[in-house]
Amino acid sequence: MVFLDLQELFKQEGENTILYPLHFTMQEGERVAIAGETGSGKSTLLKLIAGLAQPTGGNVYFEGMRVLGPDEQLLPGHPKIAYLSQHYELRNNYKVHELLSMTNQLDYRSAQQIFEVCRIAHLMMRRSDELSGGEKQRIALAKQLTSYPKLLLLDEPFSNLDRVHKALIRSVIEDISDKLKVTCVLVSHDATDLLSWADRILIMQDGQLVQQGTPRQLYHHPVNEYVAALMGEYNLINTKTHEVFVQMLGEGVRGKRALIRPEQLAISVTKPSHPHWVEGVVQKVLFFGAYYAIEVLVDGFILKVNTLSFLFNPGDIVFVFVASNSAA
Repeated sequence: MVFLDLQELFKQEGENTILYPLHFTMQEGERVAIAGETGSGKSTLLKLIAGLAQPTGGNVYFEGMRVLGPDEQLLPGHPKIAYLSQHYELRNNYKVHELLSMTNQLDYRSAQQIFEVCRIAHLMMRRSDELSGGEKQRIALAKQLTSYPKLLLLDEPFSNLDRVHKALIRSVIEDISDKLKVTCVLVSHDATDLLSWADRILIMQDGQLVQQGTPRQLYHHPVNEYVAALMGEYNLINTKTHEVFVQMLGEGVRGKRALIRPEQLAISVTKPSHPHWVEGVVQKVLFFGAYYAIEVLVDGFILKVNTLSFLFNPGDIVFVFVASNSAA
C-alpha cells in the first residue's frame, strides 16, 4: 500500500491558482523534501497534505484513506499527520513540562525518548519566555511528536536559525527518522539544506512541480536555470557564443547552454597537461573557509571556480579545465 498518495491535487483562491494539479506518491520511511522560492506553493502543499487546508480539487490519500479537509470535519487535521509551521507559537508563562503535558499521549519512557531526541530534556523547568528561538522550535517539534504521528511535515525548519542551531535541528531531524521511525516531509526555500538528508527532492515554482529526483540528479542535471540556482552555485555557458568551451566540455554541448558547477572545474597558473583548457584572468578571490571561490574572466564572461589552494590573486593569468573527478 502506498503510504502517501496525492492525486491531481490543486488549490485556488479566487481567480489565483496557488497550486496547479499535482500528483506524487511516497513510501513510508522515504525522506522527501520540497524546495522552491517564497510563494512557490510549498507551505500550501504541506497544509493540504495535513488536512489543514481544503483543496479546490483532487485528493490526498494517507495509508489508503482520503484525508479530509477542514470544510469536511469539525476539527481540521489528521490524527496521524503532524504539521509544524514556520510560525509555530508556544503559550507564554508556562514551564516546558506543562506545555508538553497538554498534548502528550505517550507513556513516560516513550515521551522521554522524544524529549532526548529533540534535545530538550534539560529545559523542562524553564519558562517559555526564557527560551531561545532554537529551543522554542525544538519544544514545538516535541509537542507534535507526542501526538504519536506517523507522518511529520516540517515547514522551513532551518529558517531564522544561526549555524549552530541549524546543525542542531538537522541532527534532531535525522534522529526523528532513524530513532523514532517517523516519516518526514521537509520544506525549505534553500535546497542546499536538503542535499544530505533527502532521498528525493521536489522543486516547486509558481505553484507547479517543475522537477523531482534524487539530490544528485537535481544537482548535476537541473531542467532549467531556476532549479540550478536553488541547488547551489553554477556556471551557465552559452557554447554557441563562447565556442572556446566546446573542446573543453565536449562536442556534445555545441550550440547549447552547458551547466557546470564551480567545484567541477580545476585551475592552474601553468598550462596543464590536460588536453583541453581555457585561459583567463582572475578577477576576485573569495575565502569561504573550506575553499576559495575564484572568479575568472574568460572569453568575455565570469567563470566561477572553487579550489582548496590559496595560490591566486586578482590579475593572474590562469588556465581552467574540467577536473578529472567531476563526473556526475
